[in-house]
Amino acid sequence: RDAERYAQQKARAEQREAEKSAREQKRIAEQQAREEAEIHDRRIARLKSGISTLGTVAKGIGTAFVAAGVGVAALTTKAVQAYGEYEQLSGGIEKIFGDSAAIVQGYAANAFQTAQMSANDYLNLTTSFSASLVQALGGDTAAAAEMANLAISDMADNWNMMGTSAEDVQNAYRGFAKQNYEMLDNLKLGYGGTASEMARLINDAGTLGRTVDESLEGVTFADIITAIHQVQVNMQMTGT
Repeated sequence: RDAERYAQQKARAEQREAEKSAREQKRIAEQQAREEAEIHDRRIARLKSGISTLGTVAKGIGTAFVAAGVGVAALTTKAVQAYGEYEQLSGGIEKIFGDSAAIVQGYAANAFQTAQMSANDYLNLTTSFSASLVQALGGDTAAAAEMANLAISDMADNWNMMGTSAEDVQNAYRGFAKQNYEMLDNLKLGYGGTASEMARLINDAGTLGRTVDESLEGVTFADIITAIHQVQVNMQMTGT
């Protein structure tokens, strides 16, 4: 009898434990469902907000599709895709720039007016060289955000004034970030694609406060951006 009673008690205990576990699993499932619904609602709200402001965020894309006579449905699809890409690129910018990401995003929102490129193109270009720039400025992400915008503005001035391929100019700057100066002549500023010519450009600009040789020892990507900007200022190529 004792064994039978013990078996019954054990069975009831196991049943209670099973019921408790089932209730807990149900509670967790319901909580997850609520959280997923909230996340879904937030994403939809952000997406609607993004679409409503795409005239700013991706004006170039939207204008191009309208001019091409693309239907409203196709435009909406492209707008959603563009906003999805914008969200992804913004995530990368936030990782690199941290609390200063809003500075970059603010410049990106106006990139169509200032650099004749979409917000997505602006963010993509900034991402391509920003790690080197942040490092060059000792981790000062706010200064890096401002310097990145200066570089992109100078790029736009260059291809507008010189009729240079935008891609060639962008590739040149990406190369500079990696200490590759072979595409310096892409800027058409009168300097060849060598380290010695980059040194000559920096010395002509006079922004470093010292003379450098072709070793470019101690010269950072930020120094190069500043020097190129000054050379273009001297050539009256800014604000074009």
